[in-house]
Amino acid sequence: MRETRSARRRPAAFARRATLVLLLTLCGPVPDLPGQAPPPSGLTVYLMTFGPGRQVWERFGHNALWIHDPVHGTDEAYNYGLFDFHQENFVLRFVRGQMWYWMAGFPAQQYVDQYERDNRSVWVQELELPPRARIQLQELLQWNAEPEHRFYHYDYYRDNCSTRVRDALDRVLNGALRQQTAGVPSGTTYRFHTLRLTANEPLVFTGLLLALGEGVDRPISAWEEMFLPMAMRDHVRRVTLPGPGGTRVPLVRSERTIFESSAPVPPARPPSWVPWYLVLGAAIGGGALLLARSARRSAAARFGFMTIVGGWAILAGLAGLLLAGLWGLTDHAMAAHNENLLQLNPLALLLLPAMRAALAGKPAGRFYRGAALLVAGVSVLGLALKLLPGFDQVNGPIIALAVPAQVGIAAAFGRLRVGGPGAATLPARAAVRPVSQAVPGRR
Repeated sequence: MRETRSARRRPAAFARRATLVLLLTLCGPVPDLPGQAPPPSGLTVYLMTFGPGRQVWERFGHNALWIHDPVHGTDEAYNYGLFDFHQENFVLRFVRGQMWYWMAGFPAQQYVDQYERDNRSVWVQELELPPRARIQLQELLQWNAEPEHRFYHYDYYRDNCSTRVRDALDRVLNGALRQQTAGVPSGTTYRFHTLRLTANEPLVFTGLLLALGEGVDRPISAWEEMFLPMAMRDHVRRVTLPGPGGTRVPLVRSERTIFESSAPVPPARPPSWVPWYLVLGAAIGGGALLLARSARRSAAARFGFMTIVGGWAILAGLAGLLLAGLWGLTDHAMAAHNENLLQLNPLALLLLPAMRAALAGKPAGRFYRGAALLVAGVSVLGLALKLLPGFDQVNGPIIALAVPAQVGIAAAFGRLRVGGPGAATLPARAAVRPVSQAVPGRR
């Protein structure tokens, strides 16, 4: 999560500001619970959770740890989600999966104001940490904010801004948070959340569906699901700590909504768009097949055929190179073991010379038609392998797009015969040139 400032300012309601001022001033539970005195350490710890934003990197929400220290008169919100597009070698590090994030503390009031201006919901949960744990947490966060300690190697799922907050709390709680959540199934996967939270942008949705391998389809525990700030907000509600007289007390003492966004709430489940991908794949394969009939005689049909087949070959081939590179040449662990390489693979680039050779009626076209059959065969193989155990990657939409497109294109090449009447040809000047060369001196 990157700190941003919106150019569009939203006026904050007086009641929301008054609530935050009350929190900052009284340093007490919200609302106060009978029989509970302020902690001896004087510190109050809040888990701040922020809803999704408009940018792609904001769609997963964000969180921070807010330490209210009345002794020193500070209210610091510690944020582990800082990055900078202008950082040295940012793009190269992003491509390699070696992004460096860092953490820092910000005044809590300004922090909340920023998210209000960006129309992002803000929730605050007061945590009932033991007094010693509050002091340890403050010391840990202050140490972590020092220049020599603030940077870390970011991983989208296993080491991000939310897991860092989770781990800091778990450390001062002597492992209680992990102990109570690591064995609890969440009923979800990393891909499940990734797709539902990017469903508002179909191109991003498709790109992530394509680039992420089988690792994101493994069922995750409640502990792992806390890579999402809003999932962490929900899971800490069920965590308890030892209390007086052997009783158990909730980790969350109280909670309050500071600001509620007017933006649509993300869907609870990923959308099912397989039929739309299937329609698109059928349109590509079917269009190539229909145009192949007329490509021998019509320049317009020939142009349309070359556009469809060439466009698909470039898209599928380059996508295959990208997937292979992510798997073999980068630190993107979740891009490894990607079954989508059977659907979109570098062999598709052979369709480019195959297209020209087949339309020109050259003998080499037979070889390239075989290449088209090979590409289609690998795609169909990827579908058939789904019947076997171990091939569990959730890539139905990619299969629905690629299989009909590849099979239709391979069938289209079969319609482009070499030699004989009506053989596919390039424009007339390409056919006449060999004749002039065959009779020297002829003008």
